Amino acid sequence: MLMEQARKEIVKYGVKICEAGLTKGTGGNLSVFDREHGWMAITPSGIDFYQIQPEDIVILDLDGKIVEGSRTPSSEWEMHLMQYKTREDMTAVIHAHTIYATVLACLRWELPATHYMIAVAGPDVRVADYATYGTPELAQNATEAMKDRKAVFLANHGILAGEKDLLNAYNVIEEVEYCAEIYVKACSVGQPVVLPADEMAHMAVAFEHYGQKKDISEQ
Repeated sequence: MLMEQARKEIVKYGVKICEAGLTKGTGGNLSVFDREHGWMAITPSGIDFYQIQPEDIVILDLDGKIVEGSRTPSSEWEMHLMQYKTREDMTAVIHAHTIYATVLACLRWELPATHYMIAVAGPDVRVADYATYGTPELAQNATEAMKDRKAVFLANHGILAGEKDLLNAYNVIEEVEYCAEIYVKACSVGQPVVLPADEMAHMAVAFEHYGQKKDISEQ
């Protein structure tokens, strides 16, 4: 079975994003990229995260053709694959339907630096122009809006994040959702103060190693 360890990690983090309340049911998708072989392992379409097994994960090549797997790959496979084609720093991508990030995505509001933890994703989080799910247009819009960032809001849809592995991609999703919740609640009672650009530049340097987490199970 190709990319066996990656398959297990995808199953693990699919359950984890559900247990953490970061998505529900089949809302979202996860992938891991094997840069050496040019293979992407991605969740199947329409199967509950709690029911997905390693053998359900689909392996695609850089042209989007199935290399191994009997399931239909996630409808968002192009959005994942485009990240791997354009971002050397990403070998894992998570798309989720988190609550507060999606609230902002529906408002078409970007997330400014009102909390320093946004630095795990960048100086802010932009909103990608709307396009129908599973389309090349959405993949292109997400890629453009996530340039120089590790996360992006998909208008009227959800959040997309990428990192060197699933552990760190999960961390980006988790922290951005936390910052989005703080921002939404702060806006309900006043005008949040945005941290200055020089402070966020300082945070960018400080966070170069902050997010370099390693799963205990990998040690």
